[in-house]
Amino acid sequence: MVLITGTDTDVGKTVVTAAVAAAAQAAGLRVAVVKPGQTGTALGDPTDIDRVTHLAAPHTCRTLRSYPEPLAPLAAARIAGMAPLELYEVVDAVRSESAQHDLVLVEGAGGLLVPMGVRPSGEAWTLADLATTLGVQTIVVARAGLGTLNHTALTLEALDRRGVPAKVVLGAWPAEPELVHWANLTELVPHLVGALPDGAGQMEPGVFQRSAPGWLTPALYGVLDDWRVWADEIS
Repeated sequence: MVLITGTDTDVGKTVVTAAVAAAAQAAGLRVAVVKPGQTGTALGDPTDIDRVTHLAAPHTCRTLRSYPEPLAPLAAARIAGMAPLELYEVVDAVRSESAQHDLVLVEGAGGLLVPMGVRPSGEAWTLADLATTLGVQTIVVARAGLGTLNHTALTLEALDRRGVPAKVVLGAWPAEPELVHWANLTELVPHLVGALPDGAGQMEPGVFQRSAPGWLTPALYGVLDDWRVWADEIS
């Protein structure tokens, strides 16, 4: 199992989830993707699971709960008067998929400490709580540009304090990187296990699936081993 979170919203979690799924399937694994809480369905846009299915076509894709408003899942549930996600409902669903697949990817919502739902006690839980309960590796999807070092360090520190192993994937590497992007890349390399080119989510699915292993290191079923070569090729 791998949990995928981010330093913020709109950093590329869904496309990274699809890329890991595609790379794992190319390596011969049977993959499931679970989205515990999808919000913003009233907007009528494709859901995160719709996008993952389109790009990577995993063996199994499922959303546990959907809420109309584009808010954090717990807030969206309360505004809509709907039942919130219960922590152990999610744990049971993920473990059930794990028994039937070689790899289960769990995509969060927003950042690591966004309130996702409630425990049996009524207290809120976050993706950090899910990671500690499942005891799984966590991938932090980060931006490439200015501000990412602080946001990424804070997220990694929060996971480290909880004893959760974590690595980083850059959600979108620009076609024309500037000094700040190269400087950030250098600082993040010790933590990096992948980086996607900007616009990867708009690729034709077949191209996306063939390209995905080249964006990820062997830790995520890819073949990437030289960041400079990778950056030169996609820039």
